Amino acid sequence: MKNYFKFDELGTNYRREIIGGLTTFLSMAYILVLNPITLSLQTVEGLDDSLRMNYDAVFVATALAAAIGTLTMGLLAKYPIALAPGMGLNAFFAYSVILGMGIPWQNALAGVLCSGLIFILLTLSGIREKIINSIPAELKIAVGAGIGLFITFVGLQNAKIIVDNEATLVGLGNLTDGNVLLAVVGIVITVILMTRGIKGGIFYGMLITAVIGMFAGVVEVPKQIVGAVPSIAPTFGAALDPIFNSPAELFTLQMLVVILTFLFVDFFDTAGTLVAVAQQAGLMKGDKLPRTGKALLADSTATVFGAILGTSTTTSYVESTAGVAAGARTGFASVVTAVLFLLSLFFFPVLGVITAPVTAPALIIVGVLMVSVIGKIDWKKFEIAVPAFFTIIFMPLTYSIATGIGIGFIFYPITMLIKGRGKEIHPIMYAFFVIFVLYFIFIL
Repeated sequence: MKNYFKFDELGTNYRREIIGGLTTFLSMAYILVLNPITLSLQTVEGLDDSLRMNYDAVFVATALAAAIGTLTMGLLAKYPIALAPGMGLNAFFAYSVILGMGIPWQNALAGVLCSGLIFILLTLSGIREKIINSIPAELKIAVGAGIGLFITFVGLQNAKIIVDNEATLVGLGNLTDGNVLLAVVGIVITVILMTRGIKGGIFYGMLITAVIGMFAGVVEVPKQIVGAVPSIAPTFGAALDPIFNSPAELFTLQMLVVILTFLFVDFFDTAGTLVAVAQQAGLMKGDKLPRTGKALLADSTATVFGAILGTSTTTSYVESTAGVAAGARTGFASVVTAVLFLLSLFFFPVLGVITAPVTAPALIIVGVLMVSVIGKIDWKKFEIAVPAFFTIIFMPLTYSIATGIGIGFIFYPITMLIKGRGKEIHPIMYAFFVIFVLYFIFIL
């Protein structure tokens, strides 16, 4: 085992790898709660049950997808990188695709499956790198920052810290309400933990907030800690039904935009995370990342398995940097994280009682982390600032990640051409321009 993961060469040992794997798990364990809440649209009132995914089944799918993806990354690519359903992508899946576009969740899962299969083909062919390189760095950064704002807005709304306001569209909620006050307390606690550099601060913040909520009588006390694993039957294989029974529903411009958005966001989540973790761990060879193909294959394969199990796009998590900071250097840490995700299946009774006010702080802080890269955009160049800003701001304002991406990608070639920098625009960006113009004309 030590020789397979090259412990001696990378200056690590079992203790460091186990601690690193545990730290990574604690840093991203919030997804076990947030993903089922998001995909089941639990915080949306008055919604037909047929539009909601089964909470219990999504929990199992989340844990299994994370375990499979992380284990594949550890054994195949040998990187200390964990995977799980992505926060930005699950928000797009639930709020934009299901609620906004009215697409059944079964069809949305089929879209995720298709994006994963395309991802695998692009990875094996080498085309993926060409597509990524065609999109300017500023827009890549803007997409991540925009998703961060969108996630924060969803968190604030779920906690009812931000509510509807007839005069101003949105306004501050009732801070004297028990649930709202609990969310505010949770935000303060999580901010303190993260500011102090506590590993797994987001997860610990959720735990502390839940305990406070129990003492205050706002959160239900769990009746048991360990229980039977819930059934995955309601979601397992649902992604295959539209493909075999109603394929015509998948071959539409609307679904093309959905699939491309799943694919696009996963592209840059993965690329950014791989580089960030590898740089922090000192695994880069010059400016290149060793075993890139295997890492991308592990990520794309995880998306396919996750869709079949019943969850949105599974992607590499930047929280893996927490495990690297704790000492992880090899794929053995990922194996440890994968085992912990499997064990979490038996603690469903505890995780199942965590409510929106408890999870809202995690959403908000994840948004803060994602927006932190915004300083890398050259705001002094107006032709760059406009499409980047539009990409970021229109995601939360329109409640749609796809709309934000589309508006940014439309304005980028416009501003660059007017500035006389048309030669810097890759032909693929013109293709994106046409696709999104058609999307706004015929879909919205």
